[in-house]
Amino acid sequence: MSELKIGYARVSTAAQELTAQRNALQALGVEPERIYVDHGLTGTNRARPGLREALAACRSGDVLVVTKLDRLARSLPDARDIVDELTTRKVKLNLGGSVHDPTDPVGRLLFNVLAMVAEFESDLIRMRTREGLEVARAAGKLRGRKPKLSPSQERHLVQLHQAGEKNPAELAELFGIGRSTVYRAIERARTAAAPAANAT
Repeated sequence: MSELKIGYARVSTAAQELTAQRNALQALGVEPERIYVDHGLTGTNRARPGLREALAACRSGDVLVVTKLDRLARSLPDARDIVDELTTRKVKLNLGGSVHDPTDPVGRLLFNVLAMVAEFESDLIRMRTREGLEVARAAGKLRGRKPKLSPSQERHLVQLHQAGEKNPAELAELFGIGRSTVYRAIERARTAAAPAANAT
């Protein structure tokens, strides 16, 4: 029986496209109907249905094809789990055109080295993200989510409530916001008005 090529592609967020990976897998000889995908799942998440289906589709002598190792795994333990499964099932791994046989000691060593590099890169990305957030926070550029109401909208909402024209549910519907946002706006206005009332 001739070997089959089973493709696997993954992107971390729902906004990312899989087209480039699909095209690359087809260029490596994978038929479109044999490409399994995970959309919006990180490589550190082992519970990936697309990966499970891809591994289940592999038979002894087949080849699992991915464009890069970080599409398959972003941690060394996860990579080892996958390579153990491939070894047990006698399935080879094609990383962007370079075929590794996990049953061969040298192939297994190379795979583990690549997995260590992928984990290191993942750690670097997390570290740089944390550093970037800290720098932005220190520079005052990270101020959290944008308010749902502008200052003028919030004043108008409070005026309507104080005049007794609308109840909180009606205000929420009118401004297209949740009731909790309405209550917070009313509470802020009440708190701001308290010092002025005490001063008179």
